Amino acid sequence: MGDRVEQSGLRRTVGCSLEAALGEPTDLVLAIAVAREPGLSIHESLSVEGEDGLLDTSEIVDASGTRWHTTRAPAGELRVRYEAEVFGRAHPRVVASHERIVFVRPSRYVQSDELAGGLVDPTEVEQLARLDPFDRVLAAQEWVASRLSYTPGSTSPIDGLPEVLATGAGVCRDFAHLLAGVLRATDLPARTVSVYAPHLEPMDFHAVVEVAIEDRWWVLDATGLAPRASMLRIATGRDAADTAFLANDGSSLVLTGIAVHAEVGEAAREVPEAFVHLG
Repeated sequence: MGDRVEQSGLRRTVGCSLEAALGEPTDLVLAIAVAREPGLSIHESLSVEGEDGLLDTSEIVDASGTRWHTTRAPAGELRVRYEAEVFGRAHPRVVASHERIVFVRPSRYVQSDELAGGLVDPTEVEQLARLDPFDRVLAAQEWVASRLSYTPGSTSPIDGLPEVLATGAGVCRDFAHLLAGVLRATDLPARTVSVYAPHLEPMDFHAVVEVAIEDRWWVLDATGLAPRASMLRIATGRDAADTAFLANDGSSLVLTGIAVHAEVGEAAREVPEAFVHLG
């Protein structure tokens, strides 16, 4: 079993810019703001601009702390800017009773009920399920890394576990979905989290997994592309359907530009076998 790591304070600077073309007026939902959590001090700015200037936004916070910013945007060009300077560390999250129910169930892109026998050899899942939970998550992380190669463009935004396993390749969201799936298949609650990830290469929004063991949530990343100790939570949910950085009501929208940045004031060291809380 790996060491459980407690983390000291950090100063992190993160943000993004999005550009899109809207074919008609549309309702937009953004999930790009750092989640407010005890232990963090956030200094931030958000602007959403349409053809006729700045648009008013409303903030909605869900039970997991995701901050959705909603607005009604006219047809034409859309420009979004978010910047945040974040001090400190989020306190470790305690597992709530309802989370043990919600996050062990199958979901839109994490068809955990189809894994054993349907998508993979059931003995592989059974062997993982027999391990101590802390050993199990490390073994599951290695299992996912051995099944997938990180290959941009290999999957589509609507692919779930059947397509990802058939392809044998994917990006961070696919690694997160498969890891969450195998953990749920062994009765461990697991959820996906979108994060800002300093030192990620190439820089983008990143997707990781949180797993519930005993009374704590621990962050996992089967891609190994960035130190978990520096990551900042954005959105938390069952899968990418809950954590998308931009969603609309189905009207014509073409994303024409995206840039993400995340910097940390001190170097972070990644220890793959360590247990780290997201903060």
